[in-house]
Amino acid sequence: MASFMRPLRRFTAAVLLATAGMGLAALPAAAEKVLHRGNGAEPETLDPAKSSGVPESWLQYDLFDGLLVPDGKGELIPGAAERWDVSADKLVYTFHLRRNAKWSDGTPVTAADWVFSWRRLVDPKTAANYGYFLWPVKNAQAINLGKMPVDQMGVRAVDDYTFEVTLEQPTPYFLSMLHHHATYAVSKANVEKFGDQFLRAGNLVTNGAYMLAEAVPQSRIKLVKNPHHYDVANTKIDTVMFYPTENLDAELKRYRSGELHITYEVPVTQMQWLRANLASELRLAPYFGTYFFAANMTKEPWKSNKDLRLALNLAIDRDILVEKINQRGELPAYSFVPPGVAGYTQQVPDYAKWTQAQREAKAKELIQAAGYGPGAKPLNIEILYNTHENHRKLAIAVASMWQQKLGVKVTLNNQEWKVFLGTRDEKNFKDVVRHGWIGDYVDANNFLELARGDIGKQNPSGYSNPAFDKLMEAANKATTEEERIQLLQQAEKIMVDDVAVFPLHFYSSKHMVSPKLIGWTDNLLDSHPSRFLDIKP
Repeated sequence: MASFMRPLRRFTAAVLLATAGMGLAALPAAAEKVLHRGNGAEPETLDPAKSSGVPESWLQYDLFDGLLVPDGKGELIPGAAERWDVSADKLVYTFHLRRNAKWSDGTPVTAADWVFSWRRLVDPKTAANYGYFLWPVKNAQAINLGKMPVDQMGVRAVDDYTFEVTLEQPTPYFLSMLHHHATYAVSKANVEKFGDQFLRAGNLVTNGAYMLAEAVPQSRIKLVKNPHHYDVANTKIDTVMFYPTENLDAELKRYRSGELHITYEVPVTQMQWLRANLASELRLAPYFGTYFFAANMTKEPWKSNKDLRLALNLAIDRDILVEKINQRGELPAYSFVPPGVAGYTQQVPDYAKWTQAQREAKAKELIQAAGYGPGAKPLNIEILYNTHENHRKLAIAVASMWQQKLGVKVTLNNQEWKVFLGTRDEKNFKDVVRHGWIGDYVDANNFLELARGDIGKQNPSGYSNPAFDKLMEAANKATTEEERIQLLQQAEKIMVDDVAVFPLHFYSSKHMVSPKLIGWTDNLLDSHPSRFLDIKP
């Protein structure tokens, strides 16, 4: 096809004469633009209501339009809703849906689909990890906790193209939540027609710029342009191929051979070489997320032994983790909320200012006070992580620190992504689990909500403290932003003091990006929908 891309002046007279009488129909169509993206683990599910990982979200940004959508530059723009109104008391949001928005089967996207989908998310029968995400909506929390019927949720279809949402109380970050996959709509008719099979290629209909054409487990997922999308004329890339690749070295090899335009991540083992040889293609940027370990606080000794949790936390040398192990621009973490929230002060404990030697000395005192260590009970710990080279290296490093500094015997256990998610969320791990949380919107609330005692599976450690929960409830009902932030800061301080989790580092986004790609912009939420990208000829 390359010959057809040459400037017209290079065509010979013979070619011009041969085509002169053939009309425009003889001219070849423009070459198909195919984007190849690495995508980490095999997706857990494409169901917006049931997925919880970043690999799924990359696919869902392409397949679905939220009421608002990310523009690939870190901003939100109108999506399925072309505009919205907010009542004077900030409790009622009226979304005016695009009248030219259609599902990929050509049927209209209506307000009834949004009512159905939001009720489906909070319905306890759905068992959605993100069911709590819509708790700001009137009665949603009570419904999600099984205390009220789903038809009492504060959502209604005023008409086919007007979706009305009533909140429990003013929620300043409500609009910024709505690009998240948990809030996406699915086709009511499609789900009712196919039931549990609605997600299969050939069955699934979507309202985003792309639709599902093929899904081959552990191989590839093929998306093709949705001809019914309202912005199809401005969508440059025709086909997007996503490749689940948990082995980061293998993914990098595919990138270097030209098989990928974007990698999902970058292997720690290759960082020095990449910085020296492919620095212009290595993209490292701040990312709104926290990488942490969580002890299983639904079990002893973790549930009631704060000294033990703190000892392990203090013995982790975070500077070594980010400078020697990861080497990818991360920042050491001692608080849970990452930097980047306007007006919010991270609640950093005093021991963050100590030397590592001081922290380790205190850790030895605490572990003995907890009844473990030399001359006391032996402590055997299992660290669970999902199969991934970078996670393995961090787990090995932390295990070594605990063994050398505290005399703890540590074993490592890894599980494939889907199995790991079930084990972690159901709190079936023995001792400590690897975890990470990427912000769904840039607000401290999005992190701190995870530590509520009533949040369910998304609570990383099973932590529960009524004082913390009371502050979170008060923050949600605060009448001013200043008051809300003060309450959130108090809540985080309690959580940090309780050692609810062991923060390790704040994330950086890390990708290899081909120089052929147009439109890639690093942003705090690391969102890059294919719709806003292009490929050089």
